[in-house]
Amino acid sequence: MNVDAVVLDIDGVLVDVADSYRRAIVESIERVYDRTIRKDDIQQFKDAGGFNNDWELTNAAALYVLAAGEGYDESIDGFTDGIAANGGGLEAAETVVRENIGARATQRVTDRWDRDRLRDVFQQLYLGAELYRGLEGDEPDLETRGFIHDEPVLLETETRDALLAGYDVGVVTGRPAAEAEIALERVGLEDEIPPIHRFTMDDWEEGKPHPKALTTLADRFDAETVVFVGDTLDDVRTATNASEADPGREYHGVGVLTGGLTGEAGRRKYEAEDATAVLESINAIPAWLEERYH
Repeated sequence: MNVDAVVLDIDGVLVDVADSYRRAIVESIERVYDRTIRKDDIQQFKDAGGFNNDWELTNAAALYVLAAGEGYDESIDGFTDGIAANGGGLEAAETVVRENIGARATQRVTDRWDRDRLRDVFQQLYLGAELYRGLEGDEPDLETRGFIHDEPVLLETETRDALLAGYDVGVVTGRPAAEAEIALERVGLEDEIPPIHRFTMDDWEEGKPHPKALTTLADRFDAETVVFVGDTLDDVRTATNASEADPGREYHGVGVLTGGLTGEAGRRKYEAEDATAVLESINAIPAWLEERYH
């Protein structure tokens, strides 16, 4: 059966965000609390699931830092394992803290846990002062250039043209709409993928790995077979969940090794989630599609 539609994540697929979003997570916590996690620790949260939104990942990592100051003695591995065991996401992180340090210590942590300030610092660091003024509609208190300008393009022109020529192409991303537009413009897809074929943070509450965005795009494309290309385990889980929610169509989750999951260790994690394929980058997708489905 031929593939009708190819749906793309943005971060780690179309652009490299190691020195933008991931740097913003680490440095936001550092600026607010004078302590932080390592950039490599971010992947532990991603793997635990439920952190498609990097603001929520920042909040969870800050929660870990604050809880450690109140006697929580588990490693990041232990913390994120606990998050995964409780279903993933920020609420699960709160549950892990509450169950391990008690009510009084948890209250002290909560009193210092300033999610609004963390988000604001994150946006200032990521967007830079000029874009922050335009997109957030406020005056920054940090004069920064913006990590958004440090996102190397991963999608090659030849790959972009091959996908657009052969398939309906959509986007499902955890980015806010305005930030998604900036990335899509940078890779030459902003005019090629209309808003009706995009799902951003602003378009759905559930977030990945909920299948709603993927199944809705399949409907809009009138597709029988959809490939979803992402850089996290939750991306693969989104395709799996779409298959269960919409059994009349085929959904295939493909993981790329250009995000936080890299090398053989990344490949094994994708395979453990039953990814249809694990490829070196988005630029291997056209040849893989041609070989497998034609």
